[in-house]
Amino acid sequence: MLTPDHTNRSAHTGRTDQGGFSLIELLVVVTIIGILAAVAIVNVRYAQRKAREAALKDNLFSMRKAIDNFQADKQHFPTTLEELTPNYLRFIPKDPITEQADWETVMDNPMGEDELSASTDPDDIAQPGIIDVKSKAPGSTLDNVPYADL
Repeated sequence: MLTPDHTNRSAHTGRTDQGGFSLIELLVVVTIIGILAAVAIVNVRYAQRKAREAALKDNLFSMRKAIDNFQADKQHFPTTLEELTPNYLRFIPKDPITEQADWETVMDNPMGEDELSASTDPDDIAQPGIIDVKSKAPGSTLDNVPYADL
């Protein structure tokens, strides 16, 4: 048989059985969550930049391949990028870094300056054409390669 003194010891000691977190525990958890959020934000920012750089490399590869295909089919290089559409490219892509469709074109002069001045037949003079495209974006990639050198 229980006496009234043994029924509830916690009531006599002043301790309750309510669970909860102390202030220190809450501060530790909030600090850890803050650190994880900061790391995630940095990674997302770099992931977006890395995706743009990958898209730029892909756009340059596609345009260079279209230029090569144009030259193989027509035996001369295109004089403008617009000549590549719609047969070789659906459209001229935008530079994902500058978000504009302005590309730096590298022109080829099929004849040297001496040969141009010596030739009198206009059919012998081949028109210069675009042999390469480059980005006009300033700066460099995450790998420290200038965008113009991709």
